[in-house]
Formats: sequence, structure tokens, C-alpha cells
Amino acid sequence: MTGRLQGKACLVVGAATGIGAAVATRFAAEGARVAVAGWPRPQSVGEGPAFDCDVTDDAAVRATVAAVQAAFGRLDVLVNCAGIVRNDDAADIDDDDWGRLHEVNLGGTMRCQRAVLPGMVAQGGGAIVNIASVAAFNAGAGMASYAASKAGVVALTRSAAQAYGPKGVRVNALCPGWVDTPMSRQEMRDLAAERGIDESAAHAQTVARIALGRMATSEEMAAVCLFLASDEASFITGAALVADGGARVPAAARAA
Repeated sequence: MTGRLQGKACLVVGAATGIGAAVATRFAAEGARVAVAGWPRPQSVGEGPAFDCDVTDDAAVRATVAAVQAAFGRLDVLVNCAGIVRNDDAADIDDDDWGRLHEVNLGGTMRCQRAVLPGMVAQGGGAIVNIASVAAFNAGAGMASYAASKAGVVALTRSAAQAYGPKGVRVNALCPGWVDTPMSRQEMRDLAAERGIDESAAHAQTVARIALGRMATSEEMAAVCLFLASDEASFITGAALVADGGARVPAAARAA
């Protein structure tokens, strides 16, 4: 099936690399008009506009949303992909790292979602996909701040879904596991340094805990976002869809 977003006006935030870039490309291929935003500014997709947008700056977020609405005349779909990661555990959380992770991952999602909701309500509906993480449910010992911020994204998603479902706006969260992105490759480098092994060994240890035996591609996550944004998911809201290759259940057994 093609044209699943034909004519839809979409904004993808955090579209410079990884999942966000793949989402923007896939949405355009499915007939959407796609605007992209991020810091640094992503490359335009087709004829759609591109914006510098620091998601920790509410004025910048609101200005970006207003510009997209002006360019397209409406905004049907928002995908919140902006995010960062740091490794820490509960006993060594740094206040600055905690604050930064929450400002970007949770606060950024909140600001973008907050900015688009009035327009979506006024036009009679829309769809929002927030990128959370499987860490929201299965937090590793070394991901305390990151996991907490992504658990917040899931809670924010569910609250918005309840509040705005009666007004025609669907809000869902995608919770990826390991995806082969620049962010995950940095995590592999960090893991290798922590364990005194090389990156290939760190990667092998990681995928050994995934039932499908590999990391996902960004394009696979874009396909899930497409489903959640499309009319095929017309009766789905408030969901936290886990796409982790089966890592959650077998992880403990495979780690032995």
C-alpha cells in the first residue's frame, strides 16, 4: 500500500539523523507534505521547509509550529523524535545531566505537543507520535536518567490521549529497543570503554540479548511511526508500542 499519508501535513522534530530522518523520508514517500525541524537544522525533504529548533526553547518551538501551519495551512501529524542519552545509575546521577535529559527528552516532547494541540483541535483532529523507549519499562542499571525521562514521555502521551481523544486527536508513543543510529553507536563506544572491550564485542554482547539477533534499522522504526500516524491506526490512542526485537522477555535469560 502506498499513499497512506497522501496530502497530510506533517512535522518531524529531531529529523537530522536516525529515526527522525527516516520518518521524514518515509512520510514523504507516502504522499505527505513534510516539514522537518531540529538542532542543528535537518535537510529539507522534497519541497518541505526545514527549521532550526531547539526543543528546550518554547519560543522557538512555537515559532516553528506557527511557520509550518502557515506554510501548509494546517498540521495533521507531529512526530517527536528529538532526544539525547547519557549513561548513569541511581547512585551517581549528576544534577546537570538529569536536568538536560529531562529538558530535551521529556520537556521537548511536551513543548512540541503542547504547541500543536490547539491547531489540531480547531481543525477537528490530528495524530501525534512521541518517541519514547523500551527503557521506560525495562530500565537498565546504567540508564537511570534516560529511562526516567522516557517513562515520562509515555505518561505524558497517555494523559494527552485521554484529554484530546474526544476532540479527534490521537496520541501514541513508539518505544524502540536498540536501533542502529548515531546515538546507539556512541552508546556502543561508551559500553566498550566501560568494559574494556572493543566496539564489535560490545555490539555482539548487546545483540545477544535480542530475540531477533540484531538491532533494528531506522527505517523499521519509521514504518511503525507511519502506521501510528496513518488512518490504519484510527482506533489506537494512548498506546505505548514496543518495537525491540523481543529483547524485553529473553534479556535476563540471555545475559547469563
